[in-house]
Amino acid sequence: MSLKSPATAMMAAVVIVAVFGCIAIELPALGAGGLLHPARHRAEIPTPRQCTDATFAGADVTLRGWRCTTTILPRRGTVVYLHGVSDNRGSAAGLIPRFLSRGFEVIAYDSRAHGDSGGDACTYGFFEKQDLHHVLDTVRPGPIVLIGTSLGAAIALQEAADDPRVTAVVAAETFSDLRTIATERAPRFFTRSAIERAFRLAEREAHFSTDAVSPEQAATRIAVPVLLIHGAADIDTPPAHSQRVFAALRGPKRLILVTGAGHNGSLRPDVWNEIASWIERAVPAVENPSANGAAAAQQGPRGGRS
Repeated sequence: MSLKSPATAMMAAVVIVAVFGCIAIELPALGAGGLLHPARHRAEIPTPRQCTDATFAGADVTLRGWRCTTTILPRRGTVVYLHGVSDNRGSAAGLIPRFLSRGFEVIAYDSRAHGDSGGDACTYGFFEKQDLHHVLDTVRPGPIVLIGTSLGAAIALQEAADDPRVTAVVAAETFSDLRTIATERAPRFFTRSAIERAFRLAEREAHFSTDAVSPEQAATRIAVPVLLIHGAADIDTPPAHSQRVFAALRGPKRLILVTGAGHNGSLRPDVWNEIASWIERAVPAVENPSANGAAAAQQGPRGGRS
């Protein structure tokens, strides 16, 4: 027995080293895959009333969504809804009638690599803001309000920084930058080295830059009114992310911290009422119906700090 023990121990050591070696190799690949390829879920509800199925040409991808037309005149503008990770346009169903009844047209679409849209990789705003830019090319002249949740909030903020057509932004539960949120959400057994290698693999596969994805940096270039909303009890994306974005904003801004709300739980009915009131101030009604066309396109963003 004593003759076999050293050999057995050596074999066990070899197996352990081999296992940990495999784990060290596989972890970054698993991390990159998890970052770039969130679960895809398709909308399971019918096209809402006053909406039609629509196809939008994004930046090298085809996006599927809804275009919803208001019957209220004068027309106020357009609301574009942007969903969160692993979600789809279906989560816009509740807000569509709310804003159609207020004279806004509504566009909701599946982000790239989500729902029925094309694309294999989610880049958290790097390419998604280009997709959104193309979608806005199809919107009729007038004020444009971006409403985004989580991933969608981050996309909205990054696009608003560089697109003068955006009139106002409502961003719920945004992250401040991709490197920070991905590191915070990585499983505890991921070492710092494994996380860094995962970022490099993801960047190489999806042809983007992790550090270029930063709503916080984008916020320094946003001049239009921004309403930030975050659950005070959010442990997935802590409220410090929205607080950093809020601190970086230079234009009119407001931050609502929703007591007791976790991630994806901040948009309660009372908060939607706050959102509607805030948008009423940010996008005043058109007084003269005849001015609702090209003149509305020239209307600058309004609304003071609240």
